[in-house]
Amino acid sequence: MSVYKILVDPDPVLRQKSLPVKNINAGILRVLENMRDTMYAADGVGLAGPQIGISKRIIVVDPGDNLLEIINPEIIDFEGERFGSEGCLSVPGKVGWLKRAQKIRVKGLNPKGESIELEATDMLAKVLQHEIDHLDGVLFPDKAIKIRTDSD
Repeated sequence: MSVYKILVDPDPVLRQKSLPVKNINAGILRVLENMRDTMYAADGVGLAGPQIGISKRIIVVDPGDNLLEIINPEIIDFEGERFGSEGCLSVPGKVGWLKRAQKIRVKGLNPKGESIELEATDMLAKVLQHEIDHLDGVLFPDKAIKIRTDSD
C-alpha cells in the first residue's frame, strides 16, 4: 500500500470536474486501497480522487464506523438542512460553517462493480456531500457562510 501526497488549494486539479470511471480494473482498485491508506494516515474522514491528483469520480469515506468506497457516486435525493463546521485535508488551517442537506440518498458502484444505493444522515451525509463536491471541483470555502483560520 502507498500513501499519496494530498494536494492543497490552490492546486488546479482540485478545481477540475472529475471524469466517470468507465472500467473498474486493477488500477482503480489499487487507487482505492491507496486512497484509504492516505485518508487514515492523514486522520481524515473522507478523500476524493482529485485530492490525490486523480481526476476520476472515486471517493473513500469513514466517519468513524464504516468504510465506504464508492465509484461514480451521485446524490439522487436530499431533504432537510443542517448547519455545521467542516474542514478539509486540501484546505489546511481553515474551518468553515456550512449548510448541508440533513438526509441524502447516494447511488454509485462498489469496488466489485455492483450498483449500490444508500441513505445517509448526520455525519455520513455531511462527509459524502463534501467528497462528492470535490468531484465537481468544489471546495468547502466555496459554500461556506463563514470561515475561520487556525489563527482566529
